[in-house]
Amino acid sequence: MSVFLNRIGTAVPAHQVHQAFCLFAASLFPDPHQGEIFHRMVDRAQIERRWSVLCPDPVDPTRGVTDGFYRNGDFPSTGTRMRRYAVEAPKLAFAALEDLDLTADERNGITHLVIASCTGFSAPGIDHAIRQHLGLRESTERTIVGFMGCQAAITAMKLAFHIMRSEPDARVLVVNLELCSLHLQQRPKLSQNLAFLLFGDGCSAALFSSDPVGLRVDGFHAAVVADAAEQITWHIGDDGFDMVLSGQVPATLMRALPTQLPVILGGLDHRAVDLWAIHPGGRSILDAVQEGLDLPANALSHSRGVLRKYGNMSSPTVMFVLRSMMDAALPGQTGCAMAFGPGLSAEMMRFGTV
Repeated sequence: MSVFLNRIGTAVPAHQVHQAFCLFAASLFPDPHQGEIFHRMVDRAQIERRWSVLCPDPVDPTRGVTDGFYRNGDFPSTGTRMRRYAVEAPKLAFAALEDLDLTADERNGITHLVIASCTGFSAPGIDHAIRQHLGLRESTERTIVGFMGCQAAITAMKLAFHIMRSEPDARVLVVNLELCSLHLQQRPKLSQNLAFLLFGDGCSAALFSSDPVGLRVDGFHAAVVADAAEQITWHIGDDGFDMVLSGQVPATLMRALPTQLPVILGGLDHRAVDLWAIHPGGRSILDAVQEGLDLPANALSHSRGVLRKYGNMSSPTVMFVLRSMMDAALPGQTGCAMAFGPGLSAEMMRFGTV
């Protein structure tokens, strides 16, 4: 049977924080020279806006946020961050579901709910809140995908694909939700403060069914880059979730992806792929993928557009890219979605437009 991603809803919080968070980050460096370097990196990042559940100080962003969540020398504990996640995550999920605009029949037909998130955990959690909010049946099967980082959206879609292949009448709702801005760390090194520059909050909600509408899901591929496990890591610490994103990642991807490409595409010549939905983990990552795969100059325009408008939202980001493509795609086009995560690993999905 064929599986289709019918449509995608998206949402971001109310607060646009990119400029404020960059000013706050620069104020944390004890050496003014490091702050100057950071601002140069901001100019090169090709990010114009990021969104957060946290509100910047309206008078002086360098003082943190209005509710005191971050203060120089006084960053919140993991428990404080998780309590904020438990409050804010359902509200953002509901906004993405509103954008998805499920009909009454679609709600009644949902058999499975898959949630992907790596920036917060609580129980009962988002899955229970969504089931109740939508009025889904108590028998709706719920699955949580946690701690897989930016690639988790493709893993969640893979689960939907396999569920439907084993249960042809299934209808699967997939939600990807991340509150990355809750995990900023106060660190002395410039390289360890990149989260202030890249990450924002966002949520996507997608409906999968056998109805031939939207994108046809053709298959998946997973890959792990040997000897690169420490280049992306994600650990739970006493003062939040601590991410390491090595500056070596772009070069590693540029080297590794061409060797994987024939398997990723199932033998299809990459020049025959019309749409490349690459997770915009940062400008340098997009540049590395484009050069490593020898893609045309405009091949990653949707990914670059999402990076510019929203930054890196971790797992939902590639769904924002797919949403942008679905709005502009022509029937009969072929595509490949790709996202990266801890390991260093990558998840890919082949698809076609209907």
